[in-house]
Amino acid sequence: MQQEIKNNKLIIFDTTLRDGEQSPGASMTQEEKLRIARQLEKLGVDVIEAGFAAASPGDFESIGAVAKHIKESTICSLARAVENDIRKAGEAIRHAKKGRIHTFIATSKIHMENKLRMSEDEVLDRAVQAVKWSLEYTDDVEFSAEDAVRSEIDFLVKVFNAVIKVGAKTINVPDTVGYSIPGVWGERMKTLINQVENASQVIWSTHCHNDLGMAVANSLAAVMNGARQVECTINGLGERAGNASLEEIVMAVKTRKDLFNLSTNIDTTQIVATSRLVSTITGYPVQPNKAIVGANAFAHESGIHQDGVLKHRETYEIMRAQDVGWGANKISLGKLSGRNAFKSRLHELGIDIESEEIINAAFARFKDLADKKSEIFDEDLHALMSEEYTSEATEFYKLIHLKAMSETGTTPHAEIKISENGKEVMAESSGGGPVDATFKAIEKIAKSGSELQLYSVNNITSGTDAQGEVTVRLAKGGRIVNGQGADTDIVIASAKAYINGLNKLLSKSERAHPQV
Repeated sequence: MQQEIKNNKLIIFDTTLRDGEQSPGASMTQEEKLRIARQLEKLGVDVIEAGFAAASPGDFESIGAVAKHIKESTICSLARAVENDIRKAGEAIRHAKKGRIHTFIATSKIHMENKLRMSEDEVLDRAVQAVKWSLEYTDDVEFSAEDAVRSEIDFLVKVFNAVIKVGAKTINVPDTVGYSIPGVWGERMKTLINQVENASQVIWSTHCHNDLGMAVANSLAAVMNGARQVECTINGLGERAGNASLEEIVMAVKTRKDLFNLSTNIDTTQIVATSRLVSTITGYPVQPNKAIVGANAFAHESGIHQDGVLKHRETYEIMRAQDVGWGANKISLGKLSGRNAFKSRLHELGIDIESEEIINAAFARFKDLADKKSEIFDEDLHALMSEEYTSEATEFYKLIHLKAMSETGTTPHAEIKISENGKEVMAESSGGGPVDATFKAIEKIAKSGSELQLYSVNNITSGTDAQGEVTVRLAKGGRIVNGQGADTDIVIASAKAYINGLNKLLSKSERAHPQV
C-alpha cells in the first residue's frame, strides 16, 4: 500500500566534515572543521555529520568541539554497528544542543560474506542492537544499510522493519558505490517505503556517491519518490568520485518547484562563500564549469547567449547569480584597516580567536599582505588564517628564506633556507623550472622519499595581484596528504605547500576508515 508522504520539508544532511574528509589528503584540523561547521550553520544546514568519533582521538575531539559551538544545526557522529563506536559517538555529541548518532551496517551479500563474514540473522541482530545502544545517548538515531544499492529488497525491508520497531527515527538508503541510475534508484526508494511497516513514522533518507556521475540525479529521484532527507557535501567532495553536491540538490529543488514542491532551510546566498571556504581548507579546487559554484557557471561566452541575457535574463539563465552568493565576496579590509576591524571581520567569518598572540601574528601577516595587494577579500583572510593556525601547530620544517631564479637560456636555480626542528639548514638545486628547483632543494634537506602526486595552482581572488593557492599531494608508505600554501608569489606559495605536506607526513595521526 502506498505510504502517504506528508512532509514538504527537505532535510539537508551535510557530511563534508566526515565523508568529504575521506577525499585523498583532505584532512582538516579541529579549527578548520569548526570554521566550516560555523559556515554550514550560517548556510542553514539541518544536520552536520561532524565526523566518525571512533576513527581517531582527533576526530572525537573535533566532533566534541563542533557539538559545543553549533546551536542551530543537529550535530551527528557516524558509528559502525559496534558497541565501542556507538559509545564513542555518544560521548562525542554529549554537549550538542541537538545530537544524533548515525549507525550503519552492510546489508549486501558481497559485503556480508566478504567483509563482515556474518549471516543475515547476525546482521539483523547487530542492526537492532546498534539502535538500542544509540538510544542510550539520544532519541535521534539514524540507521543506514550500507551498500543498499546491491542488497536484496526483502532483506532490506526486514532490517528496516526491525530497526524502526526499536526506535530508529531516520532510515538512510545509500548507494555506497555509486552503482545505480535515477529511474532504478527512485523505484527502489518507492518500493521500500511501500513495503516497510510504519514507514510513515520515519524520515527516509538517501546518500549517493558519484562513481557514474549520477549522485545528484539519483538523490533527486529518491526525493521524488518519498525521501525527505538528502545526504550530501559541499562541492560534491568525498572519496573516489565524491558525493552528491549540496549546492546542486538545493538549487534543483528551489528552481524546479513545479516538480518538487519542497522547501529547505538553506540560505542560498551563502552557497558560494561556503564552497570557497571548503575549497580553501581542503585544497580541492572547484572546476570552472562546476554547476552553481564554478567560475563559469553564470558566464555567457557566445554572442547569441550574451545578447539574449542582456535583453531578457531568463532567456539563458534559470537562476540568478546573486541568489547563490556570486558577487558577495565584498572587499573586507584594506591596508589602513585597524586591528579591531580585522578581528571583527574574522568573527563575521566564523573565526573566533581567543589567543592575543595568534591575533597579533595574524594581524602582522595581514598588514604584509595588504602591502602586496590593494584589495583584500574574505577568501584571502581564510587562506591567511589557515596558514596562521598551521604555523602555530608543531612544525618540524619551516620556510625561512627562498631565492629562485629563472632566465631565458639558463637552467632555473633555487636557494632555500629552512628551519629543521629549530636548526637552520640551507640547500640549493637546479631544475626544469623555479618550482621544480625549489622542490628539489627542499628534498635535499628533508630526504622524505615521498612521491609528488599532484601540483595545483589556483588564484584565490581575481586580479594580477591575487594570492596564488598551491596544493601539493604527497604520498609515502600508504599515506596521502595535501599540503597547502598561499602567497602573491607562486614560487613561495609552492615552497610553503610542499613544506606543509612534509609536516603532515611527519605527524603521527592515523584515522580508521568507517567502511572497513
